[in-house]
Amino acid sequence: MNLKRVQKGTIDRLMTREEFRQLINEKIVILDGATGSNLFKSGMPKGVCPEKWVFEHPRILIDLQKDYIAAGSDIVYAPTFTGNRIKFEEYGLVDRIEEINRELVKLSKMAIEESKVSRKVYVAGDLSMTGEQLYPVGTLQLEELVNVYKEQVAILVDAGVDLFVVETMMSLNECRAAVLAIKETCDLPIMVSLTFKEDGRTFYGTDPTTALIVLQSMGVDAVGANCSTGPDKMIDIISQMKQYATVPIMAKPNAGLPKLVDGETVYDLGPKEFGRDMAELVKAGAGIVGGCCGTTKEHIKELHDAVQTLSTPDVASGKVRALTTERTTTFIDLDSKFMVIGERINPTGKKALQAELRNGDLDLVIEMAEEQLQHGADILDINMGTNGIDERQMMVNAVYEVTCSVDAPLSIDSSHVDVIEAALRIYPGRALINSICLEEEKMERLIPIAKKYGAMFILLPLSKAGLPKDMEEKKRILHTIMDAALDAGLTKEDIIVDGLVNTVGANKKAAFETIETIRYCKEELGVATVCGLSNISFGLPDRQFVNSTFLAWAIQAGLTMAIANPAQDLLMNTAFAADLLRNKEGADVRYIERVTNHPVVVTPKDKLGEAVALANSAAGSKGGSAASSTSGTKVGSEGSGAGAGTSGANKPPIYTAVLKGNRKHIVDMVKAEMESNQTTPQEIINNMLIPAITEVGDMFEKQIYFLPQLISSAEAMRLAIDYLEPMLESNATDQKLGTIVIATVAGDIHDIGKNLVALMLKNYGFDVTDLGKDVPSEKIIEVAKEKDADVIALSALMTTTMVEMKRVVELVQAANLRAKVIIGGAVITPSYASEIEADGYSKDANEAVLLVKRLLGIGEE
Repeated sequence: MNLKRVQKGTIDRLMTREEFRQLINEKIVILDGATGSNLFKSGMPKGVCPEKWVFEHPRILIDLQKDYIAAGSDIVYAPTFTGNRIKFEEYGLVDRIEEINRELVKLSKMAIEESKVSRKVYVAGDLSMTGEQLYPVGTLQLEELVNVYKEQVAILVDAGVDLFVVETMMSLNECRAAVLAIKETCDLPIMVSLTFKEDGRTFYGTDPTTALIVLQSMGVDAVGANCSTGPDKMIDIISQMKQYATVPIMAKPNAGLPKLVDGETVYDLGPKEFGRDMAELVKAGAGIVGGCCGTTKEHIKELHDAVQTLSTPDVASGKVRALTTERTTTFIDLDSKFMVIGERINPTGKKALQAELRNGDLDLVIEMAEEQLQHGADILDINMGTNGIDERQMMVNAVYEVTCSVDAPLSIDSSHVDVIEAALRIYPGRALINSICLEEEKMERLIPIAKKYGAMFILLPLSKAGLPKDMEEKKRILHTIMDAALDAGLTKEDIIVDGLVNTVGANKKAAFETIETIRYCKEELGVATVCGLSNISFGLPDRQFVNSTFLAWAIQAGLTMAIANPAQDLLMNTAFAADLLRNKEGADVRYIERVTNHPVVVTPKDKLGEAVALANSAAGSKGGSAASSTSGTKVGSEGSGAGAGTSGANKPPIYTAVLKGNRKHIVDMVKAEMESNQTTPQEIINNMLIPAITEVGDMFEKQIYFLPQLISSAEAMRLAIDYLEPMLESNATDQKLGTIVIATVAGDIHDIGKNLVALMLKNYGFDVTDLGKDVPSEKIIEVAKEKDADVIALSALMTTTMVEMKRVVELVQAANLRAKVIIGGAVITPSYASEIEADGYSKDANEAVLLVKRLLGIGEE
């Protein structure tokens, strides 16, 4: 099956988005219940490929789905959950991808046909995570993943699915890859549901609001949550999504919490209680509902009956104005605080940056990103336009590096369409395009790109003829571009109009014309505005006074944001003062904190540059400005991401490298430290590496850092330790902290979390033997005996494999091993650890280190 787009008319039936929306408007749509847990009840062994087993036992799947349809399901999921190339490679089934996926869709269609119900029942092609981590956290490139999904999608479309569901997702960027694969293959409706932890975030740190905004901006037809929890604990997730949703919300929770009864995993929520709680989820805003792990036909029947008298949740039509990273959302409100797009990451006129880019080095880019956020930038503009480099590749590299280092939304700035698209394709959130003007060929390409990737864009009222000659021409250009965007399906909330500042030295009405543009856009069009400030004062002396005065005037007229250098304290303090005088919420506290950290000293012109540099240096040493902690503009994060707001200042470079996950240079830093200061390998480990990773763990616990940063920091430390380890002096008195045997239990093929736990324990000095995934319990015991293990660490992501943990505990007890047993994983709870008599439970890698230290009586550093 090739990866070309499947055209309408090539198969018998293609459900349209209009039909999908009509279905949602007519009724509360009922999905099916659990597949995996019911297949295990029907005899499916642990550790087999589920798709292959269903292929070989078709009647079990057909009867299960017939039961769901009889219970009220309107949509059943074809059992193609892990039917992709990456998963099939693990089972040696790559050559059967098409055969098995086709047959599984056929089985779901047979279930519908045999049910003989009068209503229309639909088949959803089911996609999920591959288990491989995307670059830069892992090694899998996004384009490779898109093609993996495209292969499966093309097969499922040709087999006749009515729509797609992308479910049980933990990575927002993997969601994006699946959505792109579907959209580039067919026009079928798409539902996406993510799995959230107890803290309301995915494994990769994405909150519900951010996930919703990114996915609905990309044109997904329904967004929601599945698995995760029971229905009662999913209400807050659904409520958060509903607040900003312009698409239907879906919810497919588990039947409560899993527990072990007579050696089997069961769930604590019966059908009646499940139906009752699901009615509350509908009231919270979910219009598409079903059941995940532990649910049965009885659960779906009770759900169906419980929601029949409830009204179908409304779907809002107004779109939210917001940009996002992978983990946070930055709202752009026409009447909220003034915002700044940091302009510094642009090689024009910066010889040092140009030289670094030609050498393929992005250290200065990261430094500029961090400094701009410390000085109060809300958004970072990225421009890689300089001679002597591959701008497209350098832009991609810069986006990867910046998104790993800081947590602020990006503005993608280039005069080349292919550069902009390459950046938007890999960007894991919702970005801003800078910019689209009335160059018809570029406009006709860029507007569909903005729509495809869900981006906002800056509308620059310029044409091929250059600057508009008057206000009327400016408005005409503005409306031409805006109308084209609206015709393409974008909204006015997706647009930020550039006020187009000219120099007052050449045009005495320049300021008036820009102010009128700002007023017109806000008051008459309801559109956000932006402007670059420096042009207004070009050619004049003491330009900072003109710029800051003009800024205050523009803010009063309704300017939403400016593209500026946030290190210019007079300019930034003027903006904070303007918010204070306009009585913006929290502006008084923000102003006081801002000017306290960033005092402005007005000096003679010849000393101005030196004074500003000194003031900025001093301010930078004090940490982030008040703008980075302003309430009401960001959701989804308590901090500013990696590298921002940390205590890496005045620490050794090696410490800072671990803190910021600098994998590229850490070994060179270690070499330099040993050569220049004669620092021993042990001193580097004890005084730099261990304290740094400890701080990383603290920030992870406080949700300043999330999984990508934790992995980057742990990998940076691993590289340093791998380099140092052969040089450590052998000393008979030196002892490892402890010996750990770690494994994902039998039948479970998920190992992302387990790998990170192993890496963190190694970094702290434990002797770790990682047995991998799907490890037989007897093998774990055998290795634990051989290694005389202090601790056996077990991971499970699937409810159906939890029981293997109890088996390991029983084998440890039977063999009278001294090893402590600790457990963890997405489905594991502290109560389950107590129930099976494990010695401890950890929710993540950082907590696992603390738990092992506590169990072995090792004091904190």
